Amino acid sequence: GFGVWTLGDDDAMLDIVTSANVACGFHAGDPASLRRVCQSAAGRGVRIGAQVSYRDLAGFGRRFIDVSSEDLTADVMYQIGALSA
Repeated sequence: GFGVWTLGDDDAMLDIVTSANVACGFHAGDPASLRRVCQSAAGRGVRIGAQVSYRDLAGFGRRFIDVSSEDLTADVMYQIGALSA
């Protein structure tokens, strides 16, 4: 989800998987959904991973973004840090 938008039923998916990638905010997800999904996954014993992306909310992280390797590295570190928090 992102803000008021949701796509799919995260809890239903977490009931049938053993691991899940969580959108870290640059293409989908926001702080509240990150926290909720991580808590829900932990309660079910589901392992989580970071689903990082380009800064591309409008294109859902699927478009090429011309960014320097330094900025891309910083963006990936930021997103992983958000999930780790």
